[in-house]
Amino acid sequence: MPRWITGSLIVMTVLSNARALGNEPYRTPPAGIVRVLEAAPTPMVSIDPTRSVMLLVDRVNLPPIADLARPMLRLAGERIDPSTNGPHGPRRFSGYTIKRLADGAETRVKLPADADVSMPSWSPDGTRFAFQVTKPDGIELWVGDATTGQARALTGPRLNAVGGAAARWMPDSQRLLCLLVPEKRGPAPQAPSAPAGPVVQESSGLAAQVRTYQDLLVDVHSEALYEYYSTSVPAVVDASTGKASVLGAPGLYSQVSPSPDGRFLLVTRTVRPFSYVVPAGLFPEVVEVWDAATGKVVRELARVPLREDIPIQGVQKGPRSHQWRDLPGPAGGDAGSTLVWAEALDEGDPRKKVPHRDRLLMLDAPFTGEAREVMKLEHRYRGMQWTDDRGFAFVSEFDRDRRWSRTWLANIDSPTDVAHRVIWDLSVNDRYNNPGSPVTRRLPSGRSVVRVTEGTILLSGQGATPEGDRPFLDRMNLADGSTKRLWRCEGENLESVVDTLRDDGSVFITMHQSPSDVPNYYVRDLGLGSRRALTEFTDPVPELRRIRKELVKYERDDGVELSATMYTPPDYDAKRDGPLPMLVWAYPLEYNDPATAGQVSGSPHTFTRLGGSSHLFLLLAGYAVMDGATMPVVGSPENMNDTFVEQASAAAKAAIDKAVEMGVADRHRVAVGGHSYGAFMTANLLAHTDLFRGGIARSGAYNRTLTPFGFQGERRTYWEATDTYTKLSPFTVANKVNEPILLIHGMLDSNPGTFPIQSERLYAAIKGHGGTARYVQLPFEDHGYAAKESVMHVLAEMVAWLDRHVKGASTGER
Repeated sequence: MPRWITGSLIVMTVLSNARALGNEPYRTPPAGIVRVLEAAPTPMVSIDPTRSVMLLVDRVNLPPIADLARPMLRLAGERIDPSTNGPHGPRRFSGYTIKRLADGAETRVKLPADADVSMPSWSPDGTRFAFQVTKPDGIELWVGDATTGQARALTGPRLNAVGGAAARWMPDSQRLLCLLVPEKRGPAPQAPSAPAGPVVQESSGLAAQVRTYQDLLVDVHSEALYEYYSTSVPAVVDASTGKASVLGAPGLYSQVSPSPDGRFLLVTRTVRPFSYVVPAGLFPEVVEVWDAATGKVVRELARVPLREDIPIQGVQKGPRSHQWRDLPGPAGGDAGSTLVWAEALDEGDPRKKVPHRDRLLMLDAPFTGEAREVMKLEHRYRGMQWTDDRGFAFVSEFDRDRRWSRTWLANIDSPTDVAHRVIWDLSVNDRYNNPGSPVTRRLPSGRSVVRVTEGTILLSGQGATPEGDRPFLDRMNLADGSTKRLWRCEGENLESVVDTLRDDGSVFITMHQSPSDVPNYYVRDLGLGSRRALTEFTDPVPELRRIRKELVKYERDDGVELSATMYTPPDYDAKRDGPLPMLVWAYPLEYNDPATAGQVSGSPHTFTRLGGSSHLFLLLAGYAVMDGATMPVVGSPENMNDTFVEQASAAAKAAIDKAVEMGVADRHRVAVGGHSYGAFMTANLLAHTDLFRGGIARSGAYNRTLTPFGFQGERRTYWEATDTYTKLSPFTVANKVNEPILLIHGMLDSNPGTFPIQSERLYAAIKGHGGTARYVQLPFEDHGYAAKESVMHVLAEMVAWLDRHVKGASTGER
């Protein structure tokens, strides 16, 4: 008998249905799972702009629950650690090693013991890297030397990182633009001993169909706390001496970005009035241009009002998405500081019928004239990438009705000389025809632009095919759109392009992996036909190589093609061991047409990793896992959810039929599971079908009346599609959930729509009808689960639940 069978017989305490449950000690899963879970993760990699060295970034595996239990303020959509004036959360990274690409020599960066560091940020010239070090009383700015590995603090614990990264390099590579906690700020506002009055909100006719955001402001005191901890002062810090030069007055700065020539700053400030129904990102803002030397306002670009009234799947009225032009215009000089932004022509409402939805505008330094319109777009503006061929940029727009993407090669400076041309025009779901992404290069200013070489660009893509991903590197002729394939991944492995080392694409860095080979980085030279290893990461858990996986394809009864990755436990042999209990794990996605819905995603040739609270750990408990089983919902974006249940049910039946046909699964011992929208799917399948013995639903939403202004791709409100919202709510059919369901939810879930009350109310409804359910609430956890104790407990719960209700179930008809 294989070891995975005997190991799975470890039985955890079974609790009587009649017993009222409260706090329990954290549980531990079987020893084989614990051993894999505690294995050290391989480092992350960051390559410098000159492609000379890489930083190996040490990751912290499974931080303790004590990290999450630190004091937290939940204010305006932010989660703040008041002792550090930064984001609340566990330690993620602990150290760095510099590795030279030429000869592989390594230098360890000297840091304090048990350092809590951020991902590094490279200076534009690649000689130094900046990073944040979080200490108990605040966050410091440090800088490291890319040659020697010497690192030192530039500031004390003064960074204000409430919004995330609090420092970025100036274009000269000698200074950093930072947000600092104001000096002599004083103590934090104290909560009043008694309220001064009620909390009042009032609506006066303005439609505000907002999502169900969490961690919002709730009263005057929370407003004061938000303002206190989010207020910062911009400053320029010398990377050699640490001297800080303050620019401007204290304020609520959400963006401070230097122009490519370093002469100006693009500044966005949040201003009152605040809101109790939307997060800080939708509060009123003032967008300005400052002089980078003096901090004086050069020009106010926009004054954006409170954005509670943005339509479903719409954008704000007026100007938005201000950004610097990455490369100087043809005039040179002041054109090195040019701003670009979009402006809605339909008042941001996608339901309005207009010939053009957006336009792009530009304004050159010294910012005294009027902005000029450079392009109108039929559909919604999605982004811009400048090229190093001066004046040309790739501009993308999105057709909401068709879920379609169109990309233009736009001659921004001289459109009358060379007209804008469509380069790519395809469904956003069309993986097979995705051309890839243009390869960029870093400018001396630190900004990235698409590299153009003799009228051609390089494209790097995942190369989705019916057999799985086949990453590639192409050269595209911009004049006629033709492409030439330079390289393509072949064989039973997955190798993808990370960066190019030569303009012609003949030498590039890849990351290679296979089911038996841990991911490592290599340099490929097409001229020499060689591949040289840059890293030599080793397999932390070689016993997992005995797991087998296979890409399987099958059809739904309406002809829609489906796929999944079938995993089987270590040493499993179908002829010897027979059909297994199986878990189907899925996440529904929406499509306009069956052709793209049936396209295969991912690769069967990846290195098998098990980490966090992954459902794949069930492999070590004797289960087959049908992972990523496609559950497409196909139809018009206006009403596709009307048939969600029918389509998901048909896809689930097809998945089980395929697994049984393969001889892997026992039809009568199959469970279904999912996270977030996958949990919503799971509860629906248990309510509307009898396909499964049980299910696992993690961090889901089950009552759509609590998300009345849309969810996922749903465009209608509850009042426009009451029947659909009701039908799709597992809560309303909780009396039909007649298979055991395990509900797991982080008690501090911040994801819009998945309030913990969603699981609480579904559990109460199932229990009220005599159903079999277990509800696990994870203290201090968010939408995903981070702490070691939580992850261990989740895996223990999943194994115990399936062992009890699925593995041991009768193999006969129910």
